[in-house]
Amino acid sequence: MLWRFALPLALALASAGPVAAQDTDLELVLLADASGSIDAGEIAFQRSGYAEAITDPEVLETIMQTAYGSIAVTYVEWAANQAVVVPWRVIDGPDSAAAFAAELTSAGRAAFGRNAIGDALLFGKSLIENNALDGWRKVIDFSGDSANSYGGAPVSTARDAVVGAGITINGLPILCRDCRSGQAGYGDLEAQYRDRIIGGVGAFVVTADSRDSFADAVKRKLILEISGQMPVRDVADAPVAAPRAVHFAP
Repeated sequence: MLWRFALPLALALASAGPVAAQDTDLELVLLADASGSIDAGEIAFQRSGYAEAITDPEVLETIMQTAYGSIAVTYVEWAANQAVVVPWRVIDGPDSAAAFAAELTSAGRAAFGRNAIGDALLFGKSLIENNALDGWRKVIDFSGDSANSYGGAPVSTARDAVVGAGITINGLPILCRDCRSGQAGYGDLEAQYRDRIIGGVGAFVVTADSRDSFADAVKRKLILEISGQMPVRDVADAPVAAPRAVHFAP
């Protein structure tokens, strides 16, 4: 008489529809500043910082400890336009990480002009929604030396659209004192990133305060994003949709 129970169960499973495959643990868009305030040397040190971080043994160990043992990453430079420097790549060990780093450091610059932050965020959203991957978590990692935007979609509108799609935006403000970013007059860039740019579940800011600390800041940020952990410092409880007051984690 087992068929009496098996048939209803089979019908119930069929009516539930196919279960979406989870191809990787994390879909991560690295959105890096290539606007007019970023010269060729700064482009190079940003790329080398990300290349160094993605191949770091601690980062690779964190990837291996995820549920799927892999993450998917794409590197995009933004300015008035957006340019994919490295298309989506699955990182699942030293070889794939090294290939990503080599591709990143050898590509030419393709983004120019003034800031269009809202458009950059929406471009990152489109890359996540239109790829061939199905990640368990989805994150945009936004870095730059300014929170000002001079064209394109309003930042608040774009941020709300991204967060509304279930994507978290984390921030990496660059306060490089020996280059054009982070100079006097930029205000509290870390606070501006918390107030204007980051958003979604578990969103946070990690600040790079010098050229030498940039790779370490990227490494720290990647480990947090890959592991899904929250840091205890340099963190804000980011808006989930509309802007609201920011509170630091204890």
